[in-house]
Amino acid sequence: MNDVSGAPGRSDVGSIEALKRIKAAETEWEEKIARARQETEATLRRLVEESDATVKATHTEADAARTLSVQRARAEADGEAETIVAEGAKAAAAAARGAGKRPAERSVAVLAAVLGSFGED
Repeated sequence: MNDVSGAPGRSDVGSIEALKRIKAAETEWEEKIARARQETEATLRRLVEESDATVKATHTEADAARTLSVQRARAEADGEAETIVAEGAKAAAAAARGAGKRPAERSVAVLAAVLGSFGED
């Protein structure tokens, strides 16, 4: 405390030093917290950018895979369609010659051939 003369006493000097140490420790921790906050924010920004890039790359990859799948399916369907058309054209040509796959459609010719043998007696 101060004595009557106004000069600082021994306890006042100790208190001032204690306050200075507290203030220094407080400043040190505030700086550490500020650095940690900056590092955390930088890490978060980096992770967000990386995840955005990963999502974009995945979308691009999925689009390419979908396009390839559609192209393969289209090629397969075109091949099947060509096979069906070729079989149909072959069947139509055979039917036009009277040698189709369906004997019922040639019933008149079949009946004539079968019954014709009975009429020869």
